[in-house]
Amino acid sequence: MKCYKKDYPRPQFVRDNWVNLNGTWDFGFDDANQGEKEKWYEKFPGELKIEVPFTYETKLSGIQDERRHDNIWYHKTITVDASKLTDNRLLIHFEGSDFHTKLWVNGAYAGDHKGGYARFSFDITELVKDGENELTVKVEDSFNTQQPRGKQRWIDENFGCWYVQTTGIWKTVWTEYVPDIRLDYVKMTPNLHDMALEIEYQIDAPESAMAGGNLMVVATVTFGDMLISKTMTVMTSDHTKTKIDVFHKTNGQANCGMEWGVRTWSPESPDLYDITFEVVSDGKILDTVGSYFAMREIRIDGSNILLNGHPLYQRLILDQGYWKDSHLTPPSEEALIEDIDKIHALGYNGLRKHQKIEDERFLYWCDVKGMLVWSEMAAAYEYSDYAVEEFTREWLEIVHQNYNHPCIITWTPFNESWGISQVETEPMQQHFTEMIYHLTKSIDRYRPVIVNDGWEHTVSDIITLHDYEEVGETFYKRYMEFKEQILTTEVYHSSSKSALANGFAYKGQPIIISEYGGIAFNNDDSGWGYGNKVNTKEDFIRRFDEITTAVKEVPYCCGFCYTQVSDVQQEINGLMDMDRNFKVDPKVIKEINERKVGYWRSYM
Repeated sequence: MKCYKKDYPRPQFVRDNWVNLNGTWDFGFDDANQGEKEKWYEKFPGELKIEVPFTYETKLSGIQDERRHDNIWYHKTITVDASKLTDNRLLIHFEGSDFHTKLWVNGAYAGDHKGGYARFSFDITELVKDGENELTVKVEDSFNTQQPRGKQRWIDENFGCWYVQTTGIWKTVWTEYVPDIRLDYVKMTPNLHDMALEIEYQIDAPESAMAGGNLMVVATVTFGDMLISKTMTVMTSDHTKTKIDVFHKTNGQANCGMEWGVRTWSPESPDLYDITFEVVSDGKILDTVGSYFAMREIRIDGSNILLNGHPLYQRLILDQGYWKDSHLTPPSEEALIEDIDKIHALGYNGLRKHQKIEDERFLYWCDVKGMLVWSEMAAAYEYSDYAVEEFTREWLEIVHQNYNHPCIITWTPFNESWGISQVETEPMQQHFTEMIYHLTKSIDRYRPVIVNDGWEHTVSDIITLHDYEEVGETFYKRYMEFKEQILTTEVYHSSSKSALANGFAYKGQPIIISEYGGIAFNNDDSGWGYGNKVNTKEDFIRRFDEITTAVKEVPYCCGFCYTQVSDVQQEINGLMDMDRNFKVDPKVIKEINERKVGYWRSYM
């Protein structure tokens, strides 16, 4: 894409004037929580060094201390060019910091943010001076099970499928000079039926700048070297909607079936349009932002999921996004690309990003490479008013920030009743899930929303089932002979869980086996997988083939999600180890995944 910049943290909203603050920072533990009282933001006493954005628990941070520390501090000196602030503001962006982050600039308080997975920013223009400036950050975290924490443990040792906690800054920190009058946000919605792109602009400008109709946004759409459209929208308020036609000559693209139309995005042909936004006043360009979009439609039609009007069989893999030496933080952009390429090499057309909001560069490369993504929220593990408020606020931030990525085809706010353990019978918890469903749909009218992935669904666009049965014949027999019982509030397998919460009924939604497999090799009882461990590669392939084929043979299922991409700490059921080495020949796995069997053979 024309807007692509290596390592740029926000690939769908690109400006030129930015500085990456990753690297060495001063660091200190504050176990007594005395830092604010002692004003560490005025004179930082920390003697340690840390490599941001890696957390102190990881090897790549340079510290590698896995013990719990609830209060930590960072300090860094940055250089500011005051001459750039004549007609600009200086923003600092945190792509992700867990959990409660506070910022001081030159000893003055700049603001705070709660939540570990969403991007947040501060305008620090009034707090900086020309030359050197001091940034001081405090991050407060805890083992509180009421805050969204995903797969982070809340006791001192790893257990089950929960791993070493992530404390503090774990994604890129960067500064950006932005114009006084600027584009703050763009919401882009492809309308395939009308062959148009619906746009909602959010602009930062005083009312006086919009008086008289002199302020406008010019959007220029290109595909390769071909100019598609150029549209001017007069900004009469700070939020304005418009529509851009994307109808053009397509040179007979197969998935259009016509000479004139649009280029659609799919795993087989991930076509993307470039779009440039310019904020213009009296003929002068005030702000320029580079971006891209795709023309694609994802929708539910009875028991089918349709991509661009065609049935979509989803071959997904569970992806937790952990690395051995950096945990939740990708060690590099190249590591993100490697994961996507290897997932494709295994024959999958998509992934379920599990309990994590991944680095946005990952979503960019999924857009570019045609990888379908289910975006899943990190769970809390205890229900309370506080949990509802924190979850809802951060989920809205995440949907807002990642809405424009075409690779995301499904929102998954809840998984396996985590944080809503009584959802099967408790009306309050059911209302919470219904609220999140409808809130998400009020922002995104197209994408399916899954509530509650795995079992005990309330209102949900897709019914998803988790089943780690290891014998293919047993699995197939269960789902063929007991379909009517499975799609009720009755227990459907050995987990003692039901597909639907009490008071809810199956309404003909699509059905996907969204967790299965989890096969681990025998290694002297260290680590674990699902079911019995296997001893040889031949045993692994035989079992993988039998269970995957059984899933595909179930005629009323329109997809599957295998557990998982790679080993994660004590969980050793990945198709790759933590160093991203394949355990068996990926070509064999690919052939099994792509083999056309069962009712869905004509759609795969």
